[in-house]
Amino acid sequence: MKKFAQLGSSMVLVALVSTGCRTYREQAGRMTSNWDYGRPAAAAAEFGKKADDARKADAVVWHLEAGAAYRAAGSYGESNRHFDEAAHRMDQYEEEAKVKAGHETAAIFSNQENLPYEGKPYDKIMLHTYEALNYLTLADPERARPELIRAYQCQQDAVADNAKRIARAKSAEDSAKDKEAIERAKADPTFNSAIANATKGTENFKYYADYVNPFTVYLDGLFYMYQGAGGADLEHAHKSLERVIEVEGQNKFVQQDLAQVNAMIGGQAPAPCTYVIFETGEAPSRGQVRIDVPIIFSDVSYVGAAFPILIIHDEEPRYLTVSGAGVQETAEPLANMDAIVALDFKNEYPSIITKTLISTVAKGAAGWAINQAASQQDAIGGLIARLGTAVAQASVNIADTRSWTTLPKDFEVARINTPADRRLTLSAPGAPPAEVMVQPGTVNVVYVRCVRIGTPLLVSQFKLRN
Repeated sequence: MKKFAQLGSSMVLVALVSTGCRTYREQAGRMTSNWDYGRPAAAAAEFGKKADDARKADAVVWHLEAGAAYRAAGSYGESNRHFDEAAHRMDQYEEEAKVKAGHETAAIFSNQENLPYEGKPYDKIMLHTYEALNYLTLADPERARPELIRAYQCQQDAVADNAKRIARAKSAEDSAKDKEAIERAKADPTFNSAIANATKGTENFKYYADYVNPFTVYLDGLFYMYQGAGGADLEHAHKSLERVIEVEGQNKFVQQDLAQVNAMIGGQAPAPCTYVIFETGEAPSRGQVRIDVPIIFSDVSYVGAAFPILIIHDEEPRYLTVSGAGVQETAEPLANMDAIVALDFKNEYPSIITKTLISTVAKGAAGWAINQAASQQDAIGGLIARLGTAVAQASVNIADTRSWTTLPKDFEVARINTPADRRLTLSAPGAPPAEVMVQPGTVNVVYVRCVRIGTPLLVSQFKLRN
């Protein structure tokens, strides 16, 4: 009895220590608060420190957070440092794909948040998009060009990357020791009903086909229209702008851009204008929900599993007005990050279910074996063992809630003739108006970020054409 009492007590101790594990959203804490309430410099400093000190498995997501926060704070070099580090690590994970099975095995008796965060397809696209914007703001268009090319390639690769993600999960299931138990769980109506409820929030969006990010495509079109080196680049711009209309809809400002690029193809010089790009709100984050898994081991009392859910944020200003010289324009939708993130979440979920079930069944089977062995010795030892396994399994029952939370909810754009006095007024619901003096230049971009109603408009500028 003493032997199994000690075993059970040790398991309880280990389990209680393990309960110190927190989800990603919980770890972000104060940093997220600074970001939410319009304090990007404070958020950037904390995200940056966390990124530089993070364990390897979490480094990518913290570097992405830091890169976006430093960008909003106007520290473009530091922003690119973090984006470069995230990109480097994501490239390494791709090169190490042949040993991914080892990473998956490491999480079987722990949780999915212990696996390396390798970057979602939309992470990679937005990382290079932001780096291009940083270089444009730093007046270095030659370094912006390859970032736009990389962003385009990431969009091309995204469909294949998702197929590989699904194939890896299927391979792990096929080789799992308890494959039949996993298949029974997947076929259970009650379990499937709970999963459907957990993912129902992903069904209410207009999805963009094939992982296209219309904002990235639009920026590509503007760049090649105004920074292009000849007819081929103008044709490239035309195709990008047409693609935006195809996937997003009839944005009147993109229609004006199409007319502009056609005129330039015909030999006309571009008319002076100012673009106002508006990033508003917060992209979806991830929470978790616990769902009972129908796997029966008579001496294991805990068979629940944690699955991620998508949390949609709706505290943002819905529109931005731009006024100057008696003219007023309202920014129109360009890209919805809710839809982009939700599509990736929906496509990833089958592999999330598979990996979570593999882990849950393996932990359940291990707990059952321990409890059986303890119970065969004496009743008290069995009771202590059951308590230990129940607490231990509950403590590691954490879903992977990591995601790039400093992305916006929406991108919008307005286009206005640059006033003679170069003064613009920017207004958004719940935010103090911002007065802007447009920089010298024929074609300018005023870039505006607002996280939620009641926070200030963060404004930066760059030129697309002198």
